[in-house]
Amino acid sequence: MKKTIISIMFGMMLSLPIFGTAQNNNSNKKSDIKTKSISYKIGDQNFKGYLAWKDDGEKTKPGILVVHEWWGFNEYIRMRTDMLAELGYVAMAVDMYGDGKVYDTAMDAQNAAGYIFSHPDLLKERMEKGYEILTSEKTVDQKHIGAIGYCFGGTVVLNAAAMGLPLETVVSFHGGLNGFKASPAMKNTKVLICNGAADMFVTQADIENFKSEMQKYNVTYEFKNYEAATHAFTNKYSTEAGKKFNMPIAYNEAADKASWQDMILFFNKYFPAK
Repeated sequence: MKKTIISIMFGMMLSLPIFGTAQNNNSNKKSDIKTKSISYKIGDQNFKGYLAWKDDGEKTKPGILVVHEWWGFNEYIRMRTDMLAELGYVAMAVDMYGDGKVYDTAMDAQNAAGYIFSHPDLLKERMEKGYEILTSEKTVDQKHIGAIGYCFGGTVVLNAAAMGLPLETVVSFHGGLNGFKASPAMKNTKVLICNGAADMFVTQADIENFKSEMQKYNVTYEFKNYEAATHAFTNKYSTEAGKKFNMPIAYNEAADKASWQDMILFFNKYFPAK
């Protein structure tokens, strides 16, 4: 598993940082969305979580873990967490680095992501802790937990499922697929991949391998390819960042909206909100 994770990390390394406040489809929280910050520890290290849910009188709702890009625990991932709450889920943004770190340079972010992928025990431990915290919330239906992730986070949630975290659904938005290995632990997990058809970091061989791995273990999955969408297509800052850093990434409004809608349809089929 360690070699698998290391081999797929490079596909997400060029998701550029969020400088300033992220803006996207539904960036303004509705009045009935409640949020809270969470502080927790794993060993001697401090971590931060962010929880969002709709205060509509329902006793329990399905829970979703949300994993950030390699830049860390930033405003963009909290915004996506709020958007999931608006759909009727209890969503928790997971801190994969500790102390809510957000990195401003590519080298620092690459080192942080690389450390996680080269230490799969940490990846598993940190996802398990997020799962434990989310399922301890009285508003969460412990029997129905899913996860979504962006770029680095997309690869994290796929690997967490392969490692045996009991996730009912997993959605990866422009995550890396190179060398991915599924496992029998995924037999009850439904997987959605939202991939940019023009993403230079996900090859046709990667896609074929992923599909083969899903079929090998009879994992139910859907693979969506969005025409003309590059890496990091869901983030409005990507176009500016791509020009600034000479990277082949750009925001694609059509793909952003289509992928979110595809996730909603996927959830309606396999993981409906109450």
